[in-house]
Amino acid sequence: MKLQARLLVTGMKKSKGVLENGQPYDSTKVYAMTELDDSKGNGMGSATVEYALGTSEEFDKMKHLAASFPIECDAEIEIVTNGKVQKTVIAALRPVARAQQTKG
Repeated sequence: MKLQARLLVTGMKKSKGVLENGQPYDSTKVYAMTELDDSKGNGMGSATVEYALGTSEEFDKMKHLAASFPIECDAEIEIVTNGKVQKTVIAALRPVARAQQTKG
């Protein structure tokens, strides 16, 4: 299932290398603000959540925006499962604008 959403991306992190057993790994994690569940009246606001986004190439595509974080992005989100566990991943991420900074 694919969905479209606008996310406030607060950070990204890439990881690439080879494990001791010779297995290669290559990934990008996206950290985005996500609303807390308030359905029971015991949550409010938002928290940063980690999402998977492809390989380290995705990080490299956004590296030029490092000084602009946090940034708003249009995201194509997929809900996937292995038959037992469901998870949310980002299939595509496109920057829209730099997020407004609050003055305090």
